[in-house]
Amino acid sequence: MIKRYLYVLLAFSCLLFVSCSKEGDDDIESYLERKNLTAQVTEEGLYYIIDVPGNQAKKPKLNSDVVVAYKGTLLNDMKFDSSTSLSINLSNVIAGWRKGMVLFGEGGKGKLIIPPFLGYGSTAQGTIPANSALVFEIELKEVVN
Repeated sequence: MIKRYLYVLLAFSCLLFVSCSKEGDDDIESYLERKNLTAQVTEEGLYYIIDVPGNQAKKPKLNSDVVVAYKGTLLNDMKFDSSTSLSINLSNVIAGWRKGMVLFGEGGKGKLIIPPFLGYGSTAQGTIPANSALVFEIELKEVVN
């Protein structure tokens, strides 16, 4: 009886994980289709488009200090943030940025389309509603270390 209960609990947990890990995918796919964009997807579910790969010999690590120009929008194109020169350590950003920035070399440009579970999840942030997918147009200006 207990063994059967554990199997049911395990199956439910797996189902829940799969459904949560794909949260926002349909919205992102619709966005890409509407914008006529083709993106690649990491194993973690981060969508990315590399327009300019940059210097592949100078890529950031997950905890590097970087200088980035970016514009952040929601899937409906509403801008929520931007900077022409943000200096930040990648350990202090959302998971989608950490996982995405390491794909670019210094001087690289492109887009990160971040599903909610790699962004702010179920927590609203300022003008960003809870469970929002985020689009960042980025330029990795410098990898400091």
